[in-house]
Amino acid sequence: MLLTFAILAATVALFIWGRLRADIVALLALLTLFLTGILTTAQSIAGFGDSTVILIAALFVVGEGLSQTGVTAWLSSRLRALAGRSLTGLIVAAMAVAALLSAFMSNTGATAALMPAVVSAAWSVGSVPSKTLMPLAYATSSGGLLTLMGTPPNIIVADTLSAAGLEPFGFFEFGLIGLPLLLISVVYMAFVGVRLLPNQTNLPAPEDLTAAVGQLADAYSLHGKIFRLRVRAQSSLAGKTLAEAALGRNYEITVLRVERARAAGPEAGQDDAAAPSAESRRMPRLQPIDERLPEGGTVLQAGDVLLVRSTAELVQRAMLDFNFGVQTVEETEEPLTGALLSHEIGLAEVLVTPRSTYIGQTLAESRLFHKFGVQVLGIRRNNEIAKRQRVRLQFGDSLLVRGPWQAITRLADERRDFVVVGQPEALARQVVSLNRDSLVAGAVLLGMVVLMVSGLTPTVIAALIAAVAMVVFGCLNMEQAYRAISWSSVVLIAAMIPMSTALQVTGGAEFLASHLVATLGALGPLALMTGVFLLTSAFSQVISNTATTVLVAPIVLQTALALGVSPYPLLMMVAVGASTALLTPIGTPPNLMVMSPGGYVFSHYTKVGLPLVVLFLIAGLVLVPLLWPF
Repeated sequence: MLLTFAILAATVALFIWGRLRADIVALLALLTLFLTGILTTAQSIAGFGDSTVILIAALFVVGEGLSQTGVTAWLSSRLRALAGRSLTGLIVAAMAVAALLSAFMSNTGATAALMPAVVSAAWSVGSVPSKTLMPLAYATSSGGLLTLMGTPPNIIVADTLSAAGLEPFGFFEFGLIGLPLLLISVVYMAFVGVRLLPNQTNLPAPEDLTAAVGQLADAYSLHGKIFRLRVRAQSSLAGKTLAEAALGRNYEITVLRVERARAAGPEAGQDDAAAPSAESRRMPRLQPIDERLPEGGTVLQAGDVLLVRSTAELVQRAMLDFNFGVQTVEETEEPLTGALLSHEIGLAEVLVTPRSTYIGQTLAESRLFHKFGVQVLGIRRNNEIAKRQRVRLQFGDSLLVRGPWQAITRLADERRDFVVVGQPEALARQVVSLNRDSLVAGAVLLGMVVLMVSGLTPTVIAALIAAVAMVVFGCLNMEQAYRAISWSSVVLIAAMIPMSTALQVTGGAEFLASHLVATLGALGPLALMTGVFLLTSAFSQVISNTATTVLVAPIVLQTALALGVSPYPLLMMVAVGASTALLTPIGTPPNLMVMSPGGYVFSHYTKVGLPLVVLFLIAGLVLVPLLWPF
């Protein structure tokens, strides 16, 4: 038992020292527990098969599925709408939403659902994720105290009362103390804790989507070359396919998108041979007939609007030949970002490599559209714009391509022929555009929450079902799923679980619990409440708060009955203490999940969390006896 305490102290000291990676320290602790004979082989490696570890890995995949399908960008935009441009507003909004979710589902699941959106929103308000992720994790701990099912320790203390033949706490009874503690958490983190958090992150700042598209438009002279062409009722193109129209071959017009009205009317194809200027004023914003790039077999109808890339002269020729209504995108006040990008379709800059097999070919000969499904909107050579139709590709040419994000990824895999500049995948995450995949990902998330709340399946199984569903339904592929998992976090929590086992098998946890409670019990109820809180909180920093509550709750109940005082305030204090695992990254899975993306080290948790733990203790000592008298 003493040896276990020594190993625990050394492990915490190394965490605080910070010179070694946290996952290496955890692995060293695991190996020491085995080599000293405290744990068996099975006990030492049991953490790698623990449900908590699998749960965390699965939730990383679920979070990535939400990011890949645009749900995260949508959630981020909603958070920004709530917060405005204020970091304080963002912290308050994020903590409120996180607490509400964690009151009815696992705090790990709530963190996974919101973390990508909070990261994105942090950048958008001019801050960094390190200022918002720890408040998010802390809010899920506070939110767990709002309901009986918010966190396992709540259920354990209620079951402890039931087993003794006493009336258990009600479903929302925990909220009597949980809501004040949540308000304390929000106020503290928004106005004090945020000042103690580091101004750093392990994540690079995402490129601003509008600025990035604007820079590409400038580099490839797209301004004034993106038009909207309306097919009038008298147009000879009505009823023809794009292949039959031959706009690309005869007019060097690249059709980017075909939009169609949903209902009949002037915008849907009635003959209105008004002047182009009058027609331009009524040019409708229509819906794309397909999220994919238009193909030769696409049939045009009267009233369709074609989004095209060409020159003003060529468009004017086509307008006269085919009776188009014409308007530039700038005249519609539609931003280029909305015109060129969607959740399905993206932009990327591609360089031709020295060994490319496409050198010497024209765009028509390269057949890039047929091979990769991308359109070439522009070519730069020696800092000048080259003619797309006639130029033969050379080493060093840069191409601006537009196509499905998956097609751009395939193009990036052709490393012999092309180099994709920048991080198109990061840009894709910022497109706020919900589609079928977004709805699927949202439905998967909702299904996971329902399974967790209803108890139809264990929490870990619900998360695994959701992770697999994300892949099966095409929200992300397996390569993206594996990349999404923070393996350092998985190893860290898996390697620290044996420490909890060691404290239990050696009797260390029970020894401390029984002696501390017995000693302070003689000093009065408030002193006993303080000791119960400190003991539960201390153990929760290094081992599971569920395991801590299992050990402490029965001892506290017996002590209360022996002293002739009500067990309700003491057991509620156990629940409060179990929700203050804020001082270490290993105290609770949400703390660990935000560690890497937030760029935190061990000492950050202690510096920010310790004042909040003290506030919880003071609030508990004041409010708990008033709500549940001795």
